[in-house]
Amino acid sequence: MVRCIPGYREHSDSMQDKQKVTFYLPPDLHRQLKIRAAVDLEPMSAIAEKALQFYLEHSEVVEEAANAHGSTFRVYHCPDCTSPVVLKHGELASLRHQPNVLQDDANLTVEPTPTTATTSDEELVPC
Repeated sequence: MVRCIPGYREHSDSMQDKQKVTFYLPPDLHRQLKIRAAVDLEPMSAIAEKALQFYLEHSEVVEEAANAHGSTFRVYHCPDCTSPVVLKHGELASLRHQPNVLQDDANLTVEPTPTTATTSDEELVPC
């Protein structure tokens, strides 16, 4: 015998074989997940499940991508080299013939910006 209780929604068979997990997400990541779920017309839990499954199956790819971000063009100053080099696609590349590369950031100067005295009560506030 099956009873229908008002306000109670019976889970499908696929929901019965799943475990409930609580995640604490940063607000921006939660917002992105909500937007993706709305656009794809898919529950947030299904998107999170796909992401976790992908990470568990391909964690080395995710780690490589995370580690490569920001270090692909890190400049190395070797005392035995004649010019600075970068690690590009796993190989060292010389910056000798790159005119737009700074050789030394010690010569950089920052010009102070003049402060303007305002007499109005206007101020910028974040929205």
